[in-house]
Amino acid sequence: MLAILHAWVKANGPFEVSPREALAAPTTDAETYIQSIVILTLGLAISDWIMAINFLSSSAMDVSGHLIGEPDLEGFCSFNGFMTQVFVVQTDYWVLTIAICTYVILADHKHISCWVQENCRQLMAIPWVFSVIWASIGLGVAGYGDIGAWCWFTSDEVRLLVNFVPRWIIIAIMLAMYTRLYLVLYRAHSPFSSSHESTTDDLSRPSGTWDSATPNGRRIKKMARLMLMYPVAYIFVWTLPTAIRIYQASKGVSAPFALQTIDKACIVIQGFVDALIYGVTEPSLSHWRNLLFPKPIPTTDGIILTYVTTTGPLRVTASRLSDGESTTGLKTTITAKDSRSSRDNVF
Repeated sequence: MLAILHAWVKANGPFEVSPREALAAPTTDAETYIQSIVILTLGLAISDWIMAINFLSSSAMDVSGHLIGEPDLEGFCSFNGFMTQVFVVQTDYWVLTIAICTYVILADHKHISCWVQENCRQLMAIPWVFSVIWASIGLGVAGYGDIGAWCWFTSDEVRLLVNFVPRWIIIAIMLAMYTRLYLVLYRAHSPFSSSHESTTDDLSRPSGTWDSATPNGRRIKKMARLMLMYPVAYIFVWTLPTAIRIYQASKGVSAPFALQTIDKACIVIQGFVDALIYGVTEPSLSHWRNLLFPKPIPTTDGIILTYVTTTGPLRVTASRLSDGESTTGLKTTITAKDSRSSRDNVF
């Protein structure tokens, strides 16, 4: 998601933001757009983290021999079920809020985008308010009981109507919005203009058109395809749990143990799926690729670069290394093949 917004702002002008600056005071509209989504994504991460702790607490109780379904642990079970309902539903509201904000920003709805920027804290409160209300109603009306690994609604019919039907409505809304964005970014004439490109060919194109042959055009095209993967990922995660709820509610019998295990696994990996969808960007992937699969040491004209550190953007245009060269921010130790001695050069 953040990769898409970075591609969008780059296509609309020069813009760079570092991880340290993501939550700093924004100075441009582009930075404000990015910061709004970053804050909402942070809210989703916090909810996933608390939900994981809640699942671990109930599992730890069972492993320790204190079964959460026992009468003396009824209070713990009710609290555990309440927290489960709060945060399972809350993650749905987070991804819907992020999808709506992303849509209004990338679809260039300026008035709504401005409102999003000015009311980010109010937006962050929406998932909390609605999830706590629904969980409180569930506690008062149906109650929570042991379903195996944690406490939740014991009735499949209740879980299906309260959780799964709204969830699939949210997934349908996300799919519609991301499909619309895909079409807008992929085909429409928009401010992804050649005026922001530096090549001669780009400058010869009419202003206000977006050509997929340009670097930014290819980047946006790739991001447009990637957006469709977000709702598809949630469809993949929630299809089996939904099918099991329908089967058990309609037949009145429990699904096989293996399917129930996969059902619970699909629920608990939701945070992992969110981390992949909203946290994985091209810079992070590049960092891990370089860490796990380091590139071989480059060699040029008999000189082997054995160590390179940079303190800033590196821009070296010279094709050969020579004594006495100086470039701020680059320090390298070189070893000549024809000599046994090594030397430190700052160039």
